[in-house]
Amino acid sequence: MSLLKITDLRAKIEGDGREILKGINLEIKAGEVHAIMGVNGSGKSTLANILGGKEGYEVTNGSIQFDGKDLLEMDPEVRAREGLFLAFQYPVELPGVLTTYFLRTALNSVRQHRGLPAMAVREFAAFVKEKAKLLELSDELLQRAVNEGFSGGEKKRNEVFQMAVLEPKLAILDETDSGLDIDALKTVAQGVNRLRSSERGMLVITHYQRLLNYIVPDVVHVMVDGRIVQSGGKELALELESRGYADFKESVSA
Repeated sequence: MSLLKITDLRAKIEGDGREILKGINLEIKAGEVHAIMGVNGSGKSTLANILGGKEGYEVTNGSIQFDGKDLLEMDPEVRAREGLFLAFQYPVELPGVLTTYFLRTALNSVRQHRGLPAMAVREFAAFVKEKAKLLELSDELLQRAVNEGFSGGEKKRNEVFQMAVLEPKLAILDETDSGLDIDALKTVAQGVNRLRSSERGMLVITHYQRLLNYIVPDVVHVMVDGRIVQSGGKELALELESRGYADFKESVSA
């Protein structure tokens, strides 16, 4: 069964007649990593925001099934508890909220939703320490407020760390490579790769092929003007890098 199945999804910004998504069809199964590539304004982040449940969008047509359930009927917090994780393009800071406290609260909310007992402080401390080792995250970062004073690379690593702790069924990485230098990009990609699993799906959203050198997708989709205009294997990203988006735009216009 599919983890995520999007059928003829159309959406616009609330209060704005402009249609952003113009009939998206996408299916992701457990164990698969899909990448969506497209220029600014093509609808990539709008799709990610709608999947995450962000306000300000109106779905005018279509359906989204997540693990066999109607995603559009779920509040954002329920989507998270059901196992959907969205890594933001611009991770927010939470001044005064310790990373470990934030994550333990989030994890126990997920566990309660699934009928599991809450993880006690000592048990969680050991659990989170193992996850930090997996991503080579320093103890010092764990003792700071969520993303407060973090560099761009540290914020992105912290997002991947949150994913490791929450162990979602489906992870959506919205332009995880944005603002990262090559060393930070490699570190973040290494963390993502360590979390690949036969039980987890991933949707990687990006402008550039360079990220896909490190997180190699099973399927690549090209999005132009609110539509997925072509899908293929990882070689499609290389083709896009050499051809550019202009050829794909022309094919849509034709």
